[in-house]
Amino acid sequence: MKSIELTGKTIDEAVEQALINLGVPINQAEVEILEEPVKGILGFIGTKPAKVRVSVIENVEHKAINFLNNIAGTMSLDLDIKTSEKKDFLNINLEGADLGILIGRRGETLDALQFLVNLSANKNQPNRKKIILDIEGYRNRRTETLYKLATKLANKAKQRGRSVVLEPMSSQERRIIHTALQGRDDIYTFSEGDDPYRKIVISPKKNSQ
Repeated sequence: MKSIELTGKTIDEAVEQALINLGVPINQAEVEILEEPVKGILGFIGTKPAKVRVSVIENVEHKAINFLNNIAGTMSLDLDIKTSEKKDFLNINLEGADLGILIGRRGETLDALQFLVNLSANKNQPNRKKIILDIEGYRNRRTETLYKLATKLANKAKQRGRSVVLEPMSSQERRIIHTALQGRDDIYTFSEGDDPYRKIVISPKKNSQ
């Protein structure tokens, strides 16, 4: 936990300066008063300043941001990190130049990074949050692509009267395909194989042909 010790004429003054140096608001910090201020003779002889220790409270969001900034620093990338919270979820979107390297082929690197940031940020946290990591809206674009792919291949399976097997996908992308087709009554979907080679099969229903 990052902390700093500072002195000031008053406790409030010392705390305020410590918060500025740490770059956090008071609701994200823990304050410990080390020494109370003491006025000297005639108001100045033997005066003793206040001394405080201010520590940053590392919640899930703060730890996630630090983790991502450390990764970016190692890779010499400039990140603009935007976060939003909803119940037990923390959404993080990264923006910046040359971030394709963090997405990888079909989002594989992004999924791995999301897994790691969840492990790091939630470690020893009493209130865990599911972190959804995205880069410049990639996940929404990928979801749209998968929905179109699902519809296209489902129509193909129905027209040909036989199953269509997709390439191996992550569990998250398989879930998108299942969701995209769950409302159709002419085909059905299921997964087969073991990760990381698990794949979706789209099959026509016999009574729909």
